[in-house]
Amino acid sequence: MAQQAYMTETDNGGSGPERRGSRLRSLLNRFLGGWRGDPRIWRRGIVLAALAVVLALVMLLHSHIPNAVGNLGSLTETFLPWLGLLVPVLVALALVRKSATALIAVLLPAIVWLNLFGGLLTDKTGSGGDLTVATHNVNADNPDPSGTARDVAASGADVLALEELKASAVPVYEKALAPAYKYHSVQGTVGLWSKYPMSDVRAVGIKLGWTRAMRATVATPAGPVAVYVAHLPSVRVKMNAGFTARQRDRSADALGEAIAADQLTRKILLGDLNGTMNDRSLNAVTSQMRSTQGAAGSGFGFSWPASFPMARIDQIMVKGIEPESSWTLPRTGSDHLPVAARVKVTTSATGS
Repeated sequence: MAQQAYMTETDNGGSGPERRGSRLRSLLNRFLGGWRGDPRIWRRGIVLAALAVVLALVMLLHSHIPNAVGNLGSLTETFLPWLGLLVPVLVALALVRKSATALIAVLLPAIVWLNLFGGLLTDKTGSGGDLTVATHNVNADNPDPSGTARDVAASGADVLALEELKASAVPVYEKALAPAYKYHSVQGTVGLWSKYPMSDVRAVGIKLGWTRAMRATVATPAGPVAVYVAHLPSVRVKMNAGFTARQRDRSADALGEAIAADQLTRKILLGDLNGTMNDRSLNAVTSQMRSTQGAAGSGFGFSWPASFPMARIDQIMVKGIEPESSWTLPRTGSDHLPVAARVKVTTSATGS
């Protein structure tokens, strides 16, 4: 009787597998039932299909978008990952329009986006490394420089870079960081704090007329490392010129030349570059160094603006050094998030 009752219950749409299957079929019929036998599913949504193809081409050929008009190419590359949000929108519109053509076309931008950024969706962080580094644009108008200094020092970074240091706030940062860092140097508006001795400390000219970049040799337990700190000029959006970044681009070229000419084989760049790894205008730097976030991070690691991060313009890059992990730190009183990385300074590398 029990077996018969069970069979009767499930046969009549009870809680057994048959009922779950019928619910799925009902849901599919609700979305696709009107498509069967309708030849217009291939003729509808041509405009949506064209938009999907254009989106795929923009992502695939972003490096060919010219900068001549409003620096449009760099602007597109700065926010390139966000174009992926248009894919589910196009899928939804294709379903509403009941267009098979549009649905198939949407596969193109989806595949291109996954090819460009799918690797960032996986967790590549490791557990090794022998040096922790961090960088933070502290914001000249930071209302709590002392608290910000304590927050970033709590990350445990062995080497810490700060950018946008206002002269009147430098003593505050120096006092707050002194217990954790024995060595430090401030050059212009950038500074470097280290638990290990520093030598050959100097400003780096990036064609600005004032100092916003520096370099030091840090004597890590695994050997000397050239550490660069940089704060490239900000980009601007002007009514008559669009997205302008000419000064930023010149400074990036000068920074890239300085790093390439450095005789040490192990190099770390810390700073606010006011551009993402996708931005072609930073090629002088990005072509010779690896992003720790791209190589060993989890997710996109967006750092700006701190209230709703949309782009990673604060970078940690390495050369001759192996990234192990990379992450963003909790928000401080700045409009940027601090970023940190754990790297392995290989003992086999040598430099003069």
